[in-house]
Amino acid sequence: MAANRELADAGFELGTQGPAGGAEAASTGLLAAVHAALDDGKAENIATVELTGKSTIADHMVVATGGSARHVGALAERVVELVKARGGRVTVEGLASCDWVLVDAGDVIVHVFRPEVRAFYNIEAMWTAPTVANDAGQPR
Repeated sequence: MAANRELADAGFELGTQGPAGGAEAASTGLLAAVHAALDDGKAENIATVELTGKSTIADHMVVATGGSARHVGALAERVVELVKARGGRVTVEGLASCDWVLVDAGDVIVHVFRPEVRAFYNIEAMWTAPTVANDAGQPR
C-alpha cells in the first residue's frame, strides 16, 4: 500500500472522517480508498492532482496507467465497485475501448490510461500548470 503511505506522508488522515467529519474528510477518505484500489490492482504511476481552487468539478483528480486495454478496464471497474460499495454514485466513460477510462465519483475524478495514451494527452501537466492572472490580478 505505497499509495496510502504517500497520502499519509502528505498529511491525509486515512480511514477516518476526522473530528468534524464533513465533505472534505469524506472526499479525502474516498481519495485514499481510490488510491488503495488502484495500487492493489497494480496500476502504475498513480498521481493525484488537487483541483480545489482550480475547478469546481471535483476536489481531486487521480491519474493512473494500466499496462493494456484489459488492465485499464479492470482498474476502472475496481474503482467503480469501490465507489458503489461506499454508497456513492458514479459515471463512467470510455469502457468500450479502454484506451482512456474516466470514472467520475463526484469529489474524485479518476482517469485510467494505456501508457501511450497517457503520454499523448499529458493531462497532469494541464492541471498542474500555474494559474494565469487576468488584468485585475485575479485567477482566470
